[in-house]
Amino acid sequence: MITGSGRGCCRGAPERVTPTGDISMNQRMRFGIFLAPFHKPGINPTLALEQDLELIQWLDRCGYDEAWCGEHHSAGSEISASPEIFIAVASQRSRTIKLGTGVVSVSYHNPLWVAERIVQLDHLTRGRVMLGVGPGSLPSDGIMVGISQSQTRLLLEDGLGVIMKLLTSTEPVTFKNERWDLRDARLHLRPYSNPLFDVAVPAVASPTGPKLAGMHGVGLLSIGATTAAGFDALALHWDVMEQQAAHYKTQVDRNKWRLVGLVHCAETMDQAYRDVEYGIEQWFDYFQAVAAFPQMAVPGNNVKEMIAFVNESGFGAIGTPDMVNAQIDRLWQQSKGGFGAYLMLAHNWANFDATRKSYDLIARHVFPRWQGQHAATQGAADRARASRPELAAIHSAAVEAATQRFQAEAAARVH
Repeated sequence: MITGSGRGCCRGAPERVTPTGDISMNQRMRFGIFLAPFHKPGINPTLALEQDLELIQWLDRCGYDEAWCGEHHSAGSEISASPEIFIAVASQRSRTIKLGTGVVSVSYHNPLWVAERIVQLDHLTRGRVMLGVGPGSLPSDGIMVGISQSQTRLLLEDGLGVIMKLLTSTEPVTFKNERWDLRDARLHLRPYSNPLFDVAVPAVASPTGPKLAGMHGVGLLSIGATTAAGFDALALHWDVMEQQAAHYKTQVDRNKWRLVGLVHCAETMDQAYRDVEYGIEQWFDYFQAVAAFPQMAVPGNNVKEMIAFVNESGFGAIGTPDMVNAQIDRLWQQSKGGFGAYLMLAHNWANFDATRKSYDLIARHVFPRWQGQHAATQGAADRARASRPELAAIHSAAVEAATQRFQAEAAARVH
């Protein structure tokens, strides 16, 4: 979704559209999910993980472009400890969807091994892998390995620098800080993907993610795009990326900017509301009382209040596909230039059947408006509707004329 660029440090913005208009035929927004995942504590974890894999298969069949899978080690709900292992399995059950680490908590790992593992996955998936790296969002994870939140962002900055050198250069890397000691480190395998697979860093509200994305010329995962603080910071984040790219002489690309939103769709508003009664309270309770992640502030004491907060604050859309179109357009306008992909946070607000139906409705009714497909068939139908009276009259006249010719020929044969 890229047009011309006026600056050396960045590539141009996708064409701005609204839900009532259509993106042009040569433009295409990507769609995907951000899968933490979120499961109710106490349920069967084996079946929960299997359901996550089945969701990837469903998205692959529906034509989704990407799925990002998380890393967490505590708090009971986000039960994926290794996105790389999940991706390895999911890649064998899918055909075209790209699979990303969303994200590897770099502060917990030696960056050499992070790079080695993603390159191996790049080969195993034949280039369907993406690398997302972050500091580690749950304090209850880091504390188990002696890392506090005051350390994680600096470790991410150091670790990403090492990872990018390993992925983009054949020169050995020597680096030492209080946590890692690399000596003439090299990758055992070079990446399968050429050019390199997408690399991205997350952002909620602070400039840390945009700063690193611009420094290294990688993508941005705006996980907090629909929170009040994250929404207000969208345009600022892109400005920070451009400034960093200009300083470090890298390139940033709006097509590699991914915004995350929360939606659930059904064929009617009432059905959508009934669907989310299944699990929205558990999800809200997780962020209100369990996960020490204050950036995700979600008020509400019952299902009705929670739905009202989601829809009225702009935090998400619980309703029909038209509401999803409206949310994407709101984000598009706030970004002051556009973005390349819209990812839906996989939240398990609804049961699995209703969840799959939601993703199906989005693929059928939202994708076409943002991928240059809606206008073609709708325009053809509109033109046919407008010309129908005239063309139907011509057709009827032709049929009548043919009938009269036949009758005349039959009468001539009798005489």
